[in-house]
Amino acid sequence: MLRFLVRRLLIAGPTMLLIATLAFGLLHATPGGPFDRAKRISPAILVSIEAKYHLNEPLWRQYGRYLNDLAHGDLGPSFQYRDTSVNELIRQGLPVDALIGSLAMALAILLGGFFGILAAVRRGGAWDHIPMFFAALGIAVPVFVIGPLLILVFAIELQWLPAGDWEPGALRFMILPVISLGFPYAAYIARMTRAEMIEVLGSPFIRTARAKGLPAHTILLRHALRPVLTPLVSFLGPAFAGVLTGSIIIESVFGLPGIGRYFVTGALNRDYTLVVGITVLYGALIIAFNLLADLCYAWLDPRVRLHS
Repeated sequence: MLRFLVRRLLIAGPTMLLIATLAFGLLHATPGGPFDRAKRISPAILVSIEAKYHLNEPLWRQYGRYLNDLAHGDLGPSFQYRDTSVNELIRQGLPVDALIGSLAMALAILLGGFFGILAAVRRGGAWDHIPMFFAALGIAVPVFVIGPLLILVFAIELQWLPAGDWEPGALRFMILPVISLGFPYAAYIARMTRAEMIEVLGSPFIRTARAKGLPAHTILLRHALRPVLTPLVSFLGPAFAGVLTGSIIIESVFGLPGIGRYFVTGALNRDYTLVVGITVLYGALIIAFNLLADLCYAWLDPRVRLHS
């Protein structure tokens, strides 16, 4: 296990370097610059601004300077938000994304896991067809459609919840974004759990447990649940990172103060350091969650530990 962990950490370094290099190169290859949209700026002032941010240097030198700052945990200054660093912008917006994403994934795991198991146990009945209908609906309907529909029903028609905005710690501002973001993942988890549970319930060791007269809940919780969780963990690693990246759409729909809005405006305004910094952050989160998922997979399946 330790050798497996060390090997994955050694691979993570070059992967992060590749992500930073591609993001840096692609952004600088696009036409335009971060100060092209500035109104009535004189050439002398433009030269001074570019010198301040080292944009007048050769690209290879800018790249080396950025990697040096990145190695020290400095993502650089934002070109659009003056006198503000990218680190500060991420510190402001990431807690909102982390809170909404964590609640959405918790909701998805609870609902998806429960209805997936229920559908497998009640296979062929109403408790199978109804949850799977909504699961198919959740997979087919994108997030940017689910969010406005929830706003239309619960905020405009019923006026139970606010349509947007954000107040730290206020549950009523979290409910619609969490449901919008978590519903598609709950649908995937429900379908995966159902398929795996049906396969596990037909296994010989489950038939043996039934022959011994064990209660149904004991068979499900102590014997069938662990094999079902093994493939589900592999899905949850990228899903956790996908929740954070998918929150960009949710932020736009509900007006949340997360880092997604910084990413969009930064891309439109060629804010190189902001876009690269958020891209590197997302890349690091994906690598970290995948590593955590692999470790959980190895804990659930002893064969993986022996192989590693």
